[in-house]
Parts: sequence; C-alpha cells; structure tokens
Amino acid sequence: MAAAVATAPGTLGSLHAGGVRLVAACSTRLCRGLRLPGLLAGRRVGPAFWAQSWVPAAGGPAPRRGYSSEVKTEDELRVRHLEDENRGIVVLGINRAYGKNSLSKNLIKMLSKAVDALKSDKKVRTIIIRSEVPGIFCAGADLKERAKMSSGEVGPFVSKIRAMINDIANLPVPTIAAIDGLALGGGLELALACDIRVAASSAKMGLVETKLAIIPGGGGTQRLPRAIGMSLAKELIFSARVLDGQEAKAVGLISHVLEQNQEGDAAYRKALDLAREFLPQGPVAVRVAKLAINQGMEVDLVTGLAIEEACYAQTIPTKDRLEGLLAFKEKRPPRYKGE
Repeated sequence: MAAAVATAPGTLGSLHAGGVRLVAACSTRLCRGLRLPGLLAGRRVGPAFWAQSWVPAAGGPAPRRGYSSEVKTEDELRVRHLEDENRGIVVLGINRAYGKNSLSKNLIKMLSKAVDALKSDKKVRTIIIRSEVPGIFCAGADLKERAKMSSGEVGPFVSKIRAMINDIANLPVPTIAAIDGLALGGGLELALACDIRVAASSAKMGLVETKLAIIPGGGGTQRLPRAIGMSLAKELIFSARVLDGQEAKAVGLISHVLEQNQEGDAAYRKALDLAREFLPQGPVAVRVAKLAINQGMEVDLVTGLAIEEACYAQTIPTKDRLEGLLAFKEKRPPRYKGE
C-alpha cells in the first residue's frame, strides 16, 4: 500500500492508500505560532479537530496538595482553581443535593458557562468533574422539571444537554470524571464525555433511559459503544442495567476503581493523583496528543496516522520542545511555559 504525505510543516499533502485520498486545503490557527491543517477533504473528521479553541497553558513545578476555597459560580456548581503546586487543576463540583445533582435548566446553563470560560483559559491544565454531594455523582435529567415541560419543549432542552456534554468532550485539556456515587442516564453521559473515568466500588452507573420509554439523548448511544464495544453497550442500554464500580471496571467503562473511604471521596482523590501526573508534562504536547487521539479514533488508520503527523508537526517549533531537550542534557526537571 503506497502512501505519500507532503512534509511541509503545518500542512498535509496528498495521501493515496487503498483508494483513499487525503488532501489538506487550508489551515486553521490554533494559537500564536502554531497552525494545524483545516480540511481533510473526503474524510469524516469531527469539527473539534479544526475548530477547537485552545491555547497553550503555563507549565509549573511538581505538584503537591493545595486547594482554593473560593466559589467562582453559584452554589449548584462550584468552580475551584487549585492553588500552589496544584495550579492548573480546575475542579467542577456539582452541588445540587436536593435534586440529587440532576441536570436542571439552571445547572445546564451554569455548566455551559463554566466550560465556555475554561476552554480558553491559558492557565488550565486538567479539569476534574466531581460531586460535592455524598453518594451521588449525577442522577441524570431532572424528571420533576421534565414532567412540567410540553412535548415541544423536551426536544430543545435535550439538545441543550447534548451540546453541553459535547462541549465537555471537546475541551482541549484532559478531563477526569470522579464518580463517587450514583451516575445514571445523563449523569453517566456526562462522565462518558470525559477522557478518563474513575469510580468508587460502591458507585452505581447505567444508562437507564429505556425504563422511561426513551433512549439516551446526551451522547450515550454513541460514546458507550466506543468505550466498551457495541454488543455490550447494546446489552446495557436495552436492559437499563446498572453496574457497580467493580463491574464497570471489568467491562472497561472506567479506568480505575477504588474502595470508598470514610470521607466518601475516594474517586476524587484518585482523580487528583492522576491530574498531578499530568502537570509536569509539556502542556502543548498534552493538548495536541488529546486532539490526535480523539480525531484519530473517528477515522481509518491511514487517515489517523496523517492526523498524528500533522499534530506532531505542531510540537516541533515550540520552545517547550527545546526546553525538554536542554533539561534532559542538563539532567534537571524541565520548566515548560506552554510556548
């Protein structure tokens, strides 16, 4: 199989493989000094690959514990930017106890607003989504609120939920869902939009919409099969089955399962540990790696490799790459600036 890709920095040439032709016709600016091809003609590539708004984040020293008590938004959603050597980690804490963290109109609006602000924040390196309500991650849609909607209102509202969840999936930095309790319906769909999911063994997870004579509407029919395979995803959705943490780990729905602690935040603590592992790495590289993986998984291998080549090219002219080489030579930790 012959394949030829133009090697000019920041562009993709023509690729011929098994009758597949890949052409880059234009470029979309991602950030100052970096460009990524803006069109893969003839191939189905998600809009996030071209239109995703991201900016390199600042680097930082090795992380340690440090928390900010400042509440950035209303009480139902608390946005915390961690401090000190954890700087760069942002925690979205859902705090709607009286509704079991269900997705109301107001909560959707606040989540959308928070995500919109974070996607262009240069200082953000990793985002953790968690619950501040013991035993609950998110119970899905607010059914009491839904019951008051007319048939004509339901569709547009579900579209808003889907758009918000898609925005989370398209965030340019790593995202981690810390599931310390119940995650049903839209709650699990919210977690599925994150790059990594960790859960307590006592957590309960499932797409249970068929019990209500509807189907998952926040991306569940698409993201669950991609996470665990089509056949098993169908089984779980058709049966509305609920899994505990151990079962979810066994089928590949989550990456890590922890025994719950007395504080009820075992998954959140694990999420923090993972986020701390990401902090010392090159911020541009982490963002571009996420982009390459996400978009490569939606196309054939040959096209995916071309996407990887284009993404790799964006790291070559960065100051961080030169700093990494210099730090290796001088046998010291690198000091990345996201440039």
